[in-house]
Amino acid sequence: MSKQHIAILFGGKSPEHEVSIISARNIFKAIDKEKFDVSLIGIASDGQWYLENAENLLDEKCIIGKDNNIISVIFGNREKAIYIIKTQQYLPKLDAVFPITHGPNGEDGSLQGILIHLDVPFVGPSVLASAVSMDKDFTKKILRDAGIGHAKGVTLYKHQINNIDYKQLAQELGDVLFIKPCNMGSSVGVTKVTNEQEFNDAIQLAFRFDNKVLVEKGVVGREIECAVLGNELVEASTVGEIIMNFGIYDFENKYINDTAAQLHIPAQNLTDTQIEKIRQTAIKAYQALGIEGLSRVDVFLTEDDDVIINEPNTLPGFTSVSMYPKLWEKSGLAYHLLIEKLIDLAIQRHTRDSQLKRNRI
Repeated sequence: MSKQHIAILFGGKSPEHEVSIISARNIFKAIDKEKFDVSLIGIASDGQWYLENAENLLDEKCIIGKDNNIISVIFGNREKAIYIIKTQQYLPKLDAVFPITHGPNGEDGSLQGILIHLDVPFVGPSVLASAVSMDKDFTKKILRDAGIGHAKGVTLYKHQINNIDYKQLAQELGDVLFIKPCNMGSSVGVTKVTNEQEFNDAIQLAFRFDNKVLVEKGVVGREIECAVLGNELVEASTVGEIIMNFGIYDFENKYINDTAAQLHIPAQNLTDTQIEKIRQTAIKAYQALGIEGLSRVDVFLTEDDDVIINEPNTLPGFTSVSMYPKLWEKSGLAYHLLIEKLIDLAIQRHTRDSQLKRNRI
């Protein structure tokens, strides 16, 4: 059986650029080289695309574009979609792309749209599900209409910044608030606030990352995460729990400060009924948002056993501390087999969607 040609696509114009590189490094190390020929495509912080080599990716000081091996994307011919400018050759036809770009310009549907125009299968949700799941405002609206529990919140726009009334929001949502850029991942720009000065500082920070900001009611509950996998047929993993020693589970405490949080997989002291309720709620949210491929669904479990969706993550991290692959590993699906499963799902969806008519003839 001949090898499949897979591209790992990483980096990007996003505050999560470095996390994406680490995820790509882990996937490259784990993927079965007997089954897959792997090309590495890095997107630099300025948006330029490069064909990368394994030596650079495996370097902990990896800088995308160091060798200046610029590539160009050409639409309309899947056989000749990626042109390598230095060698004046085309990259061999890709059987699938594994985009592991986190945050804006990679997880929000924009990159997925490019891959659709290239007519290449890709891991993760398509354009619409990526876009609405990345946007915390639209996620809430869809969850609300589907009858799925979610934290109460108010969406603010940058042009309204001089008219934002902290006292009114606190009266409506409570004294503990979370301020979040609507389109951002890895908790970048997220702040927990309990007074007006903290609120004003947090609003300024959040509007640095997005023109739309969510002010959300603080939810008291255990922070539980569940990995979901599949297209039409969907399955959920066991569940894991994040227990904070201090602070909140923001970017620094996820990736930099290794003493702030404890990760328990599986989550401890949960009944079978509670676990199943979390798993089914995660699947319900996944399907309501139109997600296919994969997502890590983060929830709160309250003292009353209500399951409140925090957010879905449609291209979750694959770093050494990332919950998504760890949850599946604990559920019996090894890291390298998870990668293969995700690639298979991408190809299956592309085959299914390719049968749809795109003209009237």
